[in-house]
Amino acid sequence: MNILILGIGNILFQDEGIGAHFVHYLDEKYDYLSNENSVTIVDGGTLAQRLIPLIIKFDKVFVIDCIDAQDSKAGDVYFFDYLKAPSEVDWQGSAHEVEMLQTLNMIKMNGDLPETFVLGIIPKRVADDTTFDLSEEIVKASATMEHTILKSLKELGVETKIRNSNITINDIAKISFKREIINDLKI
Repeated sequence: MNILILGIGNILFQDEGIGAHFVHYLDEKYDYLSNENSVTIVDGGTLAQRLIPLIIKFDKVFVIDCIDAQDSKAGDVYFFDYLKAPSEVDWQGSAHEVEMLQTLNMIKMNGDLPETFVLGIIPKRVADDTTFDLSEEIVKASATMEHTILKSLKELGVETKIRNSNITINDIAKISFKREIINDLKI
């Protein structure tokens, strides 16, 4: 099985960049080991529809992004099957979220949507100021996000090995714009 972990977000606008920062964090911290599965990590930024040729190459996709939800607070983490999104979840929090929702809907309409799960987080600060800094709520919630994605990968037969135990999400937020996640994909 080919697995894609896809981070979405604009890193210039504080918490809105958590999806992109988070995949860089996973890439820096872990090695992914499996005899049956491959794991590819991609910072999709705000590319939305331009990611369609990439997304359809995979069997399973984990989209990491900011979301909005009724009766939620900053730092709340949601994990759900894209086709069975909870009714309280709303992707209308920012322009890139609407674009990503539309992108997944287009792929679904064409019959090419892989099994897709969303790991969403409620941001505290979005576009207040241009900075790479993340709110305390998002930093704390990143541990829940990490646990959730690692558990899901383990259930798929992917083991993780810590390569860099000293890295933090705050460290990555300051440098993710400089990092490249190297893989053999052609977008």
